[in-house]
Amino acid sequence: MIDQQLLIYLEDFISEERKERFLEVLEERTKYITVAIEDVYQKHNTSAVIRSCEVFGIQEAHVIENKNAKVLDKEIAMGAEKWVDVYSYPDSDKCIEKLRKQGYKIIATTPHTKDCLLPDFEIDGKTALFFGTEKDGLSETVLNEADGYLKIGMHGFTESLNISVSAAIILQDLVTKLRNTNLDWGLTSDEKLEKRLDWTKKSIKSIDDILTRYKASE
Repeated sequence: MIDQQLLIYLEDFISEERKERFLEVLEERTKYITVAIEDVYQKHNTSAVIRSCEVFGIQEAHVIENKNAKVLDKEIAMGAEKWVDVYSYPDSDKCIEKLRKQGYKIIATTPHTKDCLLPDFEIDGKTALFFGTEKDGLSETVLNEADGYLKIGMHGFTESLNISVSAAIILQDLVTKLRNTNLDWGLTSDEKLEKRLDWTKKSIKSIDDILTRYKASE
């Protein structure tokens, strides 16, 4: 249950422009598509993917740390980690299990299969896009568990793109397709309230002191 009285109280500490901006952005946010990043060694690539998620309205991202513990590169993410919910997993199996329970199809992005080119990909349910390392691609675990495969058509000598570039291309295409469907892709009213409260807290520098005063006044 969202504490709406707390939200009203905290919104007095941010500008009207910021409140309006939160409402505008939340109308465009979706969890219908989500992104999972598997064991990407270069932290700046992970950060850049998170930034693309934020830019294209993807609310949740998942970081799998089979081998490499990652810390988001704040400079490259440019604050995106404040607005996107990022979840971490020790292995791919746990991530896949959670996403399946939430009703997602597992879609492996890979240049090594002829399954489905990006222009032909249709969104017919909640979709989790898995991205792997530039060198090795996705693990056998993800490839074996995937419900489908997706790739970007290429016409040069190079057979793969940097993960952050691939993610940006795919997200821009699929989010545009999603918004042109009749699918119920937006956040629920409760989810919007939850993010308004979360984002408002993150926008107030002295939030801990303000929350202490609020609790004392109850």
